[in-house]
Amino acid sequence: MKLKLYQIDAFANNVFEGNPAAVCPLDEWLPNDLMQAIAAENNLSETAFFVKNETGYAIRWFAPLAEVNLCGHATLASAFVIFNILNEQSDEIRFDSKSGELSVKQDGDLLAMNFPAQPITLGDTPLLISEAFAASPHQCARREDHVVIFDHESDVINAAPDMAKLAQLDLRGVAITAPSTQYDFVVRFFAPKYGINEDPVTGSSYTQLAPYWAERLGKNNLHAKQVSKRGGEVSCSIEGDRVVISGKAVKYMEASIEV
Repeated sequence: MKLKLYQIDAFANNVFEGNPAAVCPLDEWLPNDLMQAIAAENNLSETAFFVKNETGYAIRWFAPLAEVNLCGHATLASAFVIFNILNEQSDEIRFDSKSGELSVKQDGDLLAMNFPAQPITLGDTPLLISEAFAASPHQCARREDHVVIFDHESDVINAAPDMAKLAQLDLRGVAITAPSTQYDFVVRFFAPKYGINEDPVTGSSYTQLAPYWAERLGKNNLHAKQVSKRGGEVSCSIEGDRVVISGKAVKYMEASIEV
């Protein structure tokens, strides 16, 4: 069986920037183990599969080691494929997912994803996180991920965490963040238990980060930078109990795979 496969750089102005995702359009779902094997073979932080349905598309995301419940950059990449390669005529795409209904609109040269907000709960810093980072966190919180808040931008940029300790944590991953002089905040994201030591740009994490920074800074429109090696800029806005996460995407590769 031959399948189309696209590699899209999400949250990127040019190729070799942002976060690469593989996108595989399907006529019907493949067996779970086959989709997982394709994701492992791609060896990107996420491979998205989607199938057209009555209201739009159903979407699923696989990291190299396991399926995940929500992925922002691979949703952005999937919307790019649907709009620009499959020539979707509507200006809005609706996705059914394990995290509920998601939508993506074209907004000029941006793609704007509408996701449910995930406000974080502040609490004690887990011992594994204290041991994994050289700098001491200002605060720590949790929701889908551990969110570690540092005082200084340099604490995030210069962090070199112990991945073995982060891999032992109970949640999906660890987002570290701090206020920024050029942006509203900066971020890095680590998910070693899913086979991703550092994710270049993690759209889904902003469903947790945007509500926190909106409340802390007293503003609903935010501009962030994920300061990974590849880097990526993300615009977010709070709309009630939803977060709109916007960015650009570019096609790097179009291929066929045989499975």
